[in-house]
Amino acid sequence: YFHDIGMFFKSVYFVENQGRENRHDRLSPSMSALILISHVKEGVDLAREHKLPGEIIELIAQHHGTSLIRYFYEKAKAAKGDAAEPREEAFCYPGPKPQTREAGILLLADITEATSRTLPDTSAGRLAGLVERVVQSAFADGQLDECNLTLKDLGRIQAAFLRVLAGIHHHRVTYPGGPPAPPEKKGAQNGGVHPKPAKAGAARLAGSAAPGGSGPHKPPGGP
Repeated sequence: YFHDIGMFFKSVYFVENQGRENRHDRLSPSMSALILISHVKEGVDLAREHKLPGEIIELIAQHHGTSLIRYFYEKAKAAKGDAAEPREEAFCYPGPKPQTREAGILLLADITEATSRTLPDTSAGRLAGLVERVVQSAFADGQLDECNLTLKDLGRIQAAFLRVLAGIHHHRVTYPGGPPAPPEKKGAQNGGVHPKPAKAGAARLAGSAAPGGSGPHKPPGGP
């Protein structure tokens, strides 16, 4: 309920509140990134002003970790021309990375929910691919290094996210060894999402994080 309260101050710049006009079309990529990044600090300040519990304030501060706003970073790189390469740090959230299991789950849930809005095809296979891709990416990027989530936890998180998304989009979830899912509606694309891991650790996660898996969370080094 509280993690995105910092959006209040510049709400029209966030996709949840945009109409036909995209305000970012008028801005430089660096300014767009600055506005998005600012909602974390402004959320923390607002929470302190209204004396929310410290645990909630910490979750607000950590819910994006130090992740890169990749869309605007890549846009800035494409537009630089002969100028110097944009600094990646200018397009990253300030952190800290999630420090608790709850904060790690919140980071993953926030990315999954936001990304699911962009899917033109919400078949069961596509949703499963989305959830797997989000978890792999956060794991490989080191965003979960400090929150004590194990590979077994990540498998359970993926399964829980998929159940929620399948309920929203009215799909049946099928697990290994269970009865087959009914065929998708005609014209829908089933499956087909095979994300390329960003790093070797992501490939290891893909094979280890299924429900029931176990093992310590040992991510490799380094939107």
